[in-house]
Formats: sequence, C-alpha cells, structure tokens
Amino acid sequence: MGKTVRQAARATLQLGIAAAMAFGMYLFITVLLVTAIATLAVVGAWMLPETVTLVRRIAGAKRHQVAAWTGRAVPEAYQPIEGTLRERLRIAVRDPGTRTDARWMLAYYVYGALFFLAVPLWPLGLAVDGVWSGLLRRDALVLPLISRLADLDAHWSETLLKPSPRARLAERVEELTATRADAIAAHGAELRRIERDLHDGAQARLVSLSMRIGLARRAYDRDPEAARRLLLDAQDQAEAALIELRHVVRGIHPPILTDRGLAGAVRALAASSGLEVAVDVRGLEDTDGPRPPAAVEAAAYFVVAEALTNAAKHSGRDHAEVRLARTTRGVRVLVRDDGRGGAEGGAGTSGPAATTSGPGTTGSATVTGRPGPPAVGAPAMGGSGLLGMRRRVAALDGSMAVTSPVGGPTVIEVELPCVW
Repeated sequence: MGKTVRQAARATLQLGIAAAMAFGMYLFITVLLVTAIATLAVVGAWMLPETVTLVRRIAGAKRHQVAAWTGRAVPEAYQPIEGTLRERLRIAVRDPGTRTDARWMLAYYVYGALFFLAVPLWPLGLAVDGVWSGLLRRDALVLPLISRLADLDAHWSETLLKPSPRARLAERVEELTATRADAIAAHGAELRRIERDLHDGAQARLVSLSMRIGLARRAYDRDPEAARRLLLDAQDQAEAALIELRHVVRGIHPPILTDRGLAGAVRALAASSGLEVAVDVRGLEDTDGPRPPAAVEAAAYFVVAEALTNAAKHSGRDHAEVRLARTTRGVRVLVRDDGRGGAEGGAGTSGPAATTSGPGTTGSATVTGRPGPPAVGAPAMGGSGLLGMRRRVAALDGSMAVTSPVGGPTVIEVELPCVW
C-alpha cells in the first residue's frame, strides 16, 4: 500500500506540473494572438521568429518532463532560425517542427487538465484502497489510475512531439551536408600533408642522392676513394628516402591493419606507445567472424593511436586502457587514462610507431611498450587531436563522446557503424 501511495503521489506531481504548464499556455494564447495580428499588419513581422523560438522552448520543456517520467528521450528536429529577417520568417513558417509544436499545443489545451481528474481520485482511493489493499491485502484499484493518467499524458505528448518524417529527413540532410563538408576539408588537408611529407622528406633526400651519385661519377677516375665515400653516403641517403616513403605509406593506411587486422594493430600500438596499456578485444579476432570494412578499421586505429599519443604526452600517467568490441551495429572503441584530464580539441599528434607485440587471444592483456620512432600511425585528417578524431568518425556516420573533467579520468568512446 505504501508503494502504491508513493507512486500515486509522484504521478500527481507529474500531472500538477503538466497542469501548470497548460495554464501557462492558456495565458500564452495572448502572445500568439498579438504575434498573429502584428505579422498580418507587417509592422510586427519580427515577432514571429521570436514567438516560434519561445514555443520551441516550451515544447522542449515538455519533452524533458516526458523523458523524466518515461525514461525515454523525446527527440526534436528544428531548423535553426538565423539569417536576415526574411530568412528567419521563412524558416519559422516552413519548418516542419513549427507545425509539430502547433499541433501539440492545440491538443495540450485539452488534455493538459488531466490533473483535475486525478484530484478526486485521492479521497476515493484512500478510502477504497485503504480497505481493499490495506486490510484485505489485495491489489490497489483506484490509486493506480492516477499513474495511468500520468502515463496517458506522457504518451500523448510523446506521440505529438515526435518529429515528423519530413523534419527528420531535413535534419538528416543538414547533418550529412555538414559531414560531407568536413570530409572534403579533411581529405584536402590529408592530400596537402602527403604532398608536404613527400616534398620535404623523400623528394629532398632523392635530390641529395642524385647529386652525390653525380659527384661520385665525376670523381671516380681521378679520386676513387672520394667516389667510394660519396657512394656510401648515397646509399645512406637512399635508405633514409625509403624510410621516409614507408612513413608516408603507413600514414595513408598502416600495412599492419591489412596484415594483422584491427586487434593486432591496436596491440602493436599499445606495445610501442611508451605506456602500460591494457588491451581488451571482444569479437574482433580473426576467428570471430568477418572483419570490419577497411575504412572502419582505419578510423578505429586512428582513434586509438591519437588517444594513446595524447595520453603519453599530456596525461602525466603511465597507464591507459583500450577496449575494442564488436556490436550488433558496428565497432565500439573506448580509450581511458587516469591522467589530469581537461582534454581539448587541439591536443595531440599522430600515433606512435607500430610494432607487432602482445598476446593474440581474445580478452584482456597488458603490454608495456618502449618509446618507438615517431609518427607512423594514421595521421589526423584535417587537424590533430580530438578535432581530427571527430572528423574521421563523422565521415563514417559514427559518434564520439569525450569525458575529461579536470583531474581526470579522460574517456574517449567511439561508435563506428558497419554492416556485418
């Protein structure tokens, strides 16, 4: 009986808040009428976008209330009201979200008063359920009706406030447009990075190699010993040029991903990161089914490489944790360190060198790596640090969440969708 009373009290509070919101909307009719008259008279056209913005906030408050009661978030899809007055008027009128909010407001003028149906149920419920449930030990009959009224209010509001398919489509188009622009910018930055690496690295060494071979050829007849030294120097230059070319190739797509898959490549990163890294791989070993697409593997590898490099440089600790898991919708990546926190979007550079190491079985393993040669991991597309991660993940329609309060820990969690 006590649990039933508490639930009924909670439902009554929910309905009371809903009724107060409905009463506020009754008063809001005056604002709507003033806005409509002023807009028709043209002189007050600027009021329409502001009124629509206010309606959005009211609808957002109701969505929050419904989510608190049901435990399910109610999504929203609005076009941002910005630009010139004419553009703002057009968006305010044509946005499908405006029609959704208007439909909900009209219905809420009616069902927002469910609270007044709950009030008389209390004395009746205390009398009937006090005997029926308290004395006879039967299930309560009347007080649960108050919870059902709250459920009804939440259900109707959730149904009416859900974005229409057209609004969801418009939001999706905007999201894909922004993602496409980021992907193009990132691709351009990647091409410029490759061109810069080739020009400043391998090309410069090849020019130096050509000059030394030319000098050695001219000195061969008159000073064989000098020619021999020049050829040895040219050989060193050729080896350095090969190293530079391998660096560029690995920056485009690390060969270890092709050879050993995501699990092996991440263990190699952990072994060469200079940190003590606990690696947990579930469902992504070679024996666990098909591999993720190459683009998904590369993005996951990049996230781990970037996060471990940031942890080694900025966390102030020598321990990190990496988790890789196959999910029904794709691949989940989690990187955690117990450092000082406060991560920002610009921190970090490309990942550390990868050398094969670590156990090859599914589950958890801890590998301690020595500092390796710099930067043969996947590079940041269009920027380094968290910005580069976000762009690469967004290009694959994935999601990325970063939690890094001052004092730590820093947790980076990425979801990359793919079809298995």
